[in-house]
Amino acid sequence: MTGFLGGQVALVTGASRGIGAATAEALAREGAHVVLTARTTGGLEEVEDRIHQAGGSATIAPLDLTDGDSIARLGAAIAERWDAMDLLVLNAAMLGTLTPVPHIDAKEFSKLLTLNLLAQHAMITAFDPMLRKSSQARVLAVTSSVGRHPRAYWGAYGASKAALETLLLSYADETRNFPSPKVAIIDPGATATQMRARAFPGEDPATLKPPSSVAEAIVNLLKSGFETGHRLDVRA
Repeated sequence: MTGFLGGQVALVTGASRGIGAATAEALAREGAHVVLTARTTGGLEEVEDRIHQAGGSATIAPLDLTDGDSIARLGAAIAERWDAMDLLVLNAAMLGTLTPVPHIDAKEFSKLLTLNLLAQHAMITAFDPMLRKSSQARVLAVTSSVGRHPRAYWGAYGASKAALETLLLSYADETRNFPSPKVAIIDPGATATQMRARAFPGEDPATLKPPSSVAEAIVNLLKSGFETGHRLDVRA
């Protein structure tokens, strides 16, 4: 399969469903070899099958991102197979319980921060050397509007996304004077995903844009190029 990402290696977290799966498939259609990561092996295999059936190329790497050691092992394994990483999409996240700040469960909050923030740092740490070996590496992190605009009952999730944005934009500033990687923040907006359904159980998903619309916006961003530190807000 040929495309503007031909010969490039991309890694997408949370790739077993939703925005992650749609993005992985879109990148594969553009010629990238996509490494698919998530906890759910069955979901990853389904995405991999769809990519292969469409003529694309993908490898699954099931792992729990809350296990920092597994991320380091993944980085080492990928470095043995490829010299460089061209695209890293940090999509995996958990919503947690929507509740008033005084009622946030400390144990769940710790788990949420581990996945939504600390695991993202571990991914950057593991793949930064490979990203710097690519002449056109890009790092995309999926955020949420509640990271910039706090909302009642969304304190835990919003705090994790605000911290993620600060982390990624600091990384962007640190690498600004280097050829790569370029860093962008993606706010998908209201999208028909399982996470959205949990947050808004009475909402009709037919009124929302599909994950494929976000994936298309990401592909268009990559095609057009962007300055590091860019923020993309995906509207319906």
